[in-house]
Amino acid sequence: MKKILSFDIDNTLNEPKMPIFPEMAQLLATLSHKYLIAPISGQKYDQFLIQIINNLPESANLDHFHLFVGQGTQYYAHEAGQWKQVFNYALTEKQVSGICGALEKAAKELGYWDESVLAPGDEIIENRESMIAYSAIGQKAGVKAKQDWDPDMKKRNEIAKLASQYAPEYEFEVAGTTTINGFVPGQNKEFGMNHMMDHLHVTKPEILYFGDMTQPGGNDYPVVQMGIETITVRDWQETAAVLKAIIAMEGID
Repeated sequence: MKKILSFDIDNTLNEPKMPIFPEMAQLLATLSHKYLIAPISGQKYDQFLIQIINNLPESANLDHFHLFVGQGTQYYAHEAGQWKQVFNYALTEKQVSGICGALEKAAKELGYWDESVLAPGDEIIENRESMIAYSAIGQKAGVKAKQDWDPDMKKRNEIAKLASQYAPEYEFEVAGTTTINGFVPGQNKEFGMNHMMDHLHVTKPEILYFGDMTQPGGNDYPVVQMGIETITVRDWQETAAVLKAIIAMEGID
């Protein structure tokens, strides 16, 4: 019996870096009365709020939402009416410098570093405390621009491979639509899912996971390798269709 519905965010619950649509918000709210809802993504805590939590209807059971930030290297729970950080495996200054330096050097060498395309105040490399994210055309780029930049992931795989050569002591993994995550070895979504199971007192068979990057090299692939039941989706609409089926099958009001 499933107890947790766990989700990647970009292209699984929403369009990249955009608030979830009202339809998805209502589905999550409805399901939160039967299941624990546990999004896990490389994004920062504030983006979990902006993209998901702040768009939920009042009917949502927020105490059943558990936010696994930075691939699950940070965890926030809702208690007594507020969000509280449970843990944060933050990078050291040396680790931040090493990962950022490798990503920037690799991207520039391959011709994938262009600050002229950035929106005002945007950046290519973002420190997310427990991991580093390279976003080729910035965090604020439009959805279509992001989707068009590297649809077959060849560019990001090139960058990740070269960055790994420059900094073999770290891991680099393709995510989202224009992103590469850099982190301490082992602190991928497997790390996050293991902490999820420990803190929420569940086992692998009690989790159903949704993600769009489940292929080898994608940031959802470690979840697949763990043997957790995973549904691969192309976009939030496919996720919504499955959630509607769960609601109908379970008879959830």
